[in-house]
Amino acid sequence: MTTTTAPTATVAHLNRADGSATYSCNGYSVVGGVNGPVEVQRRDELPEEAAIEIIVRPAIGVGTTRERHLESILHSTLRHIILVQNHPRTLIQITLQVLSTPEGDATATKPAQAVSDLPILPALFQTSILALMSAAIPLGKTVTSTLVAVSSSDEIIDSPSAAQLAEAASTHVLAFSSHGELLVNESEGSFSIETWERVYEQAQRLCRGEDKKGAGAMVDGSEMEVDRADCLEDFVRGVMQEKTVKEQAWKEGLR
Repeated sequence: MTTTTAPTATVAHLNRADGSATYSCNGYSVVGGVNGPVEVQRRDELPEEAAIEIIVRPAIGVGTTRERHLESILHSTLRHIILVQNHPRTLIQITLQVLSTPEGDATATKPAQAVSDLPILPALFQTSILALMSAAIPLGKTVTSTLVAVSSSDEIIDSPSAAQLAEAASTHVLAFSSHGELLVNESEGSFSIETWERVYEQAQRLCRGEDKKGAGAMVDGSEMEVDRADCLEDFVRGVMQEKTVKEQAWKEGLR
């Protein structure tokens, strides 16, 4: 069952940040700003790589243990994507502000232990990646992330609503690198290995697309290029291509 709402994004729109992005999908909206590489305090300085600081701010109130948990997941993933060795003894700071959550989502009003941390995580990942690319921070790869739920009848639900999450048997957030690696696997609820494998395959299709021709197909002795359906990787690529076209538009006016 598919209930996916098409994502939207705006990049490079905050004047006081080196890079910025606002990402919205399925009722979640997050704005992010990146500053760096900048000078780092001596106590946080790393001699051979850049330090990474991630700050997540909720839509309402101040940060709690929920935001600290989300920051730890983001940090452990992004530090393997950013080429931190290119900027030793500096700081790359990522600030993420949750703007809105879906109607019926309880994360802004209930205690941290009463609700799941997972639904907002894909929006935080996509905002971070777009903001990092906007700031021209060198990356070894990109990452795309999606939320998938499994109903009590063992039906896979893409980008579930708050009501569907409340009734779901399990909830899963998976993130894939642009090289096809599984970088994040966060799950809650009760599920079997067979169910998780179905979740993995569906999440991979949503993030990386479905091969229409079949990867590695050979035609006349050479590998045939793979067509992909619309997916999050295509979306991220399209957003950055549009940004590049706009930035280069002034050159066209000189010709």
